[in-house]
Amino acid sequence: MNEVEDARPGPLGVLGAGVMGTGIAVVAIGHGVPVVLVDVSDDKLAEARHRVGLQLRHARLVGAVPATGRVAELTTTTELADVAGAGAVVEAVVEDAEIKAKVLGEASRLVGAGTPLVTNTSGIPIGELGRFAARPHELVGVHFMNPAYLITMVEVIRGALTSDETMTAVTGLLARMGRRGIVVRDAPGFVTSRLLHPMINEAARIVAAGVADADSVDDLMRGCLGHPTGPLRTADLIGLDNLVDALRALWERTGDPNFQPCELLLEKVAAGHLGRKSGKGFYDYEKVLS
Repeated sequence: MNEVEDARPGPLGVLGAGVMGTGIAVVAIGHGVPVVLVDVSDDKLAEARHRVGLQLRHARLVGAVPATGRVAELTTTTELADVAGAGAVVEAVVEDAEIKAKVLGEASRLVGAGTPLVTNTSGIPIGELGRFAARPHELVGVHFMNPAYLITMVEVIRGALTSDETMTAVTGLLARMGRRGIVVRDAPGFVTSRLLHPMINEAARIVAAGVADADSVDDLMRGCLGHPTGPLRTADLIGLDNLVDALRALWERTGDPNFQPCELLLEKVAAGHLGRKSGKGFYDYEKVLS
């Protein structure tokens, strides 16, 4: 038998207790997969536990996770070493290549051989991040969408070195979590970000130029082109800071000017108007943890 299939079962380690990390944790524990959630501060972890509780209740109400049955244990910790016994690890820190590389490198040296290492990057190539992993063949990309507990399809990115055993293990994990993965090849932005992010960027440019306001742009995209929420509401959900980071990563790796973050996005981030999580972005929101 191979290393991954021989791996001792363990909890899912989730690195990063922000919007995506907590959403992934909800998906996992709601489907009976225990989670060890890691972040750098106790305050952030306390906020994350509250957010997970709110989202889990909502997920059960709308049928996004089983309404009956056992909810698995959620353990929170500031010690990265606590994921050493994990059956798989998901990295969900900020979209910064240096930070991701550091976290993935440290985590890969803590876990045993045969432990799949998953990055939730929205566009940094897996091959680039794999250079920092102890065992690059165990690294794979899984791009969960926000809100992770409601969107059941994920983009799975196979790096050039990702092994068949790792793909099999991650496919099995996603199935346990009620997720369907679509496998794509490695490239900057993959599929979803390569298409979505420049559309949002251009929508913001249209607003900045005074052609239409945010409501009108989103209404037209929904009513005429079938976009479920509109690009600017989607931007607020992603987080405008996350969006700017992802656009910069794509711009640096492709040289395509369509990925250069527009001035309006940069101004909103500088003002702290980050979208739903801050209470204000292209729209105003009541600031809640859910």
